[in-house]
Amino acid sequence: MDMNKLMQQAQQMQKKMAQVQEELAKERVEAESGGGAVKVVFSGKQELVELHIDPSVVVAEETDLLEDLLLAALQEGQRRAARLAEEQMGRLTGGLGGLGGLL
Repeated sequence: MDMNKLMQQAQQMQKKMAQVQEELAKERVEAESGGGAVKVVFSGKQELVELHIDPSVVVAEETDLLEDLLLAALQEGQRRAARLAEEQMGRLTGGLGGLGGLL
């Protein structure tokens, strides 16, 4: 294979990856726990961007419940953001599985 052609393909892939990462930064996924008592929003880059807590679950004597609700919502939100990023990058790499862990 021609080395120049290979380099051009690599540069095109880098540009596409940068574009996908920009798009992911704009994407949002939501998760909730406790029937909506705690809601979180993550960006496609797996960054927490919003956190909403219903005042009814803020009871000084029941902080363990609030902690559990926060943990559940945060974990689910992070999973959804990771899944979104995986899907977007998978489209770019054509299902190469992250190029052997390189992406």
